Amino acid sequence: MKSIQTKREAIGATQQAMADALGVDRSTVTKWEAEGTYPRPRFFPKIADFLGCTIDELYADDPGKEAG
Repeated sequence: MKSIQTKREAIGATQQAMADALGVDRSTVTKWEAEGTYPRPRFFPKIADFLGCTIDELYADDPGKEAG
């Protein structure tokens, strides 16, 4: 889910900072940022809040996925 990486980098956060904020390992964030790997739905609100976006925006920049 490349939009997670793009948005994380745009706010200047490291993978470790995001992992700490969400209560997961850094390797989990790395997996989320890899193509074809998605977070569990229960993490979507926390991720969107951390990144300052909506859940729909997490998918908006993801090729092959439709937002909304």
